[in-house]
Amino acid sequence: MRIDDCYQLGYISKTHGLQGEVSIILDVDNPSDYQNLESVFVGLPKSETLIPFFVDTIDIKASRALVKFEDIDTIEQAQELVKSSLYLPLTTLPELQEGQYYFHEIVGFKVVDQQQGELGVVKDVYTGGSQDLIALTYQGKEVLVPINDQLVPRVDKKEQTVYVNLPEGLLEL
Repeated sequence: MRIDDCYQLGYISKTHGLQGEVSIILDVDNPSDYQNLESVFVGLPKSETLIPFFVDTIDIKASRALVKFEDIDTIEQAQELVKSSLYLPLTTLPELQEGQYYFHEIVGFKVVDQQQGELGVVKDVYTGGSQDLIALTYQGKEVLVPINDQLVPRVDKKEQTVYVNLPEGLLEL
């Protein structure tokens, strides 16, 4: 499985106990949707290869989970997985309602402001902080646009366009 064909589910933060369990942080909107997870792809640190691991047990509490993988039976084996990212195939993402989108989908979409017109193309979406941000290059500079309903009122997947309503001065920051 190629990493480009996957989305990041989360990462292994630490070991738990002596029997090979690990604690994972889930970076998804609805962690409980993954309660019946059967397998994941693990991206080991300093490796570009994804390795499939089968889930023996999983116990999800909010955005954290305790997981026991098959054939990982000692704390030493589990320690080797710490800081590894967890991935699932893009094909397993739930269908979204009309007007909703996944961040990975809008990379490459053109960005059109209601006042300024076409600004550029989405080159990345930054997540993980207190605010998710669209990154685009405008007049040779990177511009970050916070993702919220006021600034990003609409995304048209068919036209591959992100419509924005930027406040005055944001492009000059």
